[in-house]
Amino acid sequence: MPFTPSSLLRRVVAVHPLLLDGAAALTLVVGTWLWEVFEPGRGRPGDGLSMGLTLLVNAPLALRRVAPVPVLLVSVGASLVYHVLGYHHGLNSIGPLVALYSVAAHRSWAWCAAGSVLVVTEWTYASGQQPGLATWSALAQSVLVAACGVGAGASVRLLSERTAQLADLAAQLRAEQGAAARRAVTRERVRIARELHDVVAHHMSVISVQAGLGRYVALSDPATAHATLGVIADTSHEALTEMRRLLSILRIEAHDDDEGLYATAPGLLALDPLVERMRAAGVGTELTVEGRARPLPPGLDLCAYRIVQESLTNVLKHADPGRVEIRIGYGPATLTLRVSNDGAAVEAGGRGSGGHGLIGMTERVRLYQGSITAGPLPEGGFEVLATFPLLTPGEGDRPP
Repeated sequence: MPFTPSSLLRRVVAVHPLLLDGAAALTLVVGTWLWEVFEPGRGRPGDGLSMGLTLLVNAPLALRRVAPVPVLLVSVGASLVYHVLGYHHGLNSIGPLVALYSVAAHRSWAWCAAGSVLVVTEWTYASGQQPGLATWSALAQSVLVAACGVGAGASVRLLSERTAQLADLAAQLRAEQGAAARRAVTRERVRIARELHDVVAHHMSVISVQAGLGRYVALSDPATAHATLGVIADTSHEALTEMRRLLSILRIEAHDDDEGLYATAPGLLALDPLVERMRAAGVGTELTVEGRARPLPPGLDLCAYRIVQESLTNVLKHADPGRVEIRIGYGPATLTLRVSNDGAAVEAGGRGSGGHGLIGMTERVRLYQGSITAGPLPEGGFEVLATFPLLTPGEGDRPP
């Protein structure tokens, strides 16, 4: 890997902060010692005490991130003693400033204010030792330098806090996205389960009834048995077709046209085969259309078809063969579906027990802001009544 300034910066950042701070502190200590040796004459000559004070001013900076306030107190105190004793007035002032920057970057504003007073006091005294420099000028310089240190440290602290907030928001966003994905998966599973129930339950109920009839008349009435086999074959073919359509929904891509989901879906205009299967199963079924039949939005059309289909399936599963009446009312602003039968129930509580069929119908109706009631009739039998509001042209087909 070629050497570049950016690669060097990445390597330096990757080093542990304590090592970097220790190296900086060592550099200040050694540099100050060498300065005292090679540039004397600006105050009291350097000696062992000055070297010890220099070490005390700069060495604690190695721990400036861990304990910034104690480091500031030790550094400022040692620097002030260094200058009070008359040593070089231009040395040992950087250490307190770095310590003040660390306090501003890692501690509260109260500590910043207290540390600024200490650093300004130390810098003002040290600068005041220069010949010909007025006290007010030394004070102004000290305040400006301390403000720069506090400003730099506060900027770093605010940036760190903002980075932490962004990290928290990113984690919260990931959690919300995960929850939304799980909700979407749950809704899709419910939708698939509802479709599977509607397709399998109805067709298998018809096949079961026809198979029982065919077995009963297989020897005594071959013609009827042959007809039941034809109904079973047609019903099985239609069930397979709808199963393939449902599986194609599972394979649809996100960029595909959603309207394609309803391209081959059945609707109210395709109820005749459903009625014929019921009649072939021995249930007298009548279909009545009130009002002017007109095309419906694809999703609503499929929903209404499934309501009728599930109601007829319940007749086959839960009632003795009787007469079934299907009424479809096209009003100006509403669509009404009424499926009633006069057969006696054969399962105690089977119709009103809240099985999957009734739950699925209720969920479908609610998707399109409709209402549904299901229950026994006073004169006997059972009725399912569903009402949907019809959207005006241009309002679309999507449920809320």
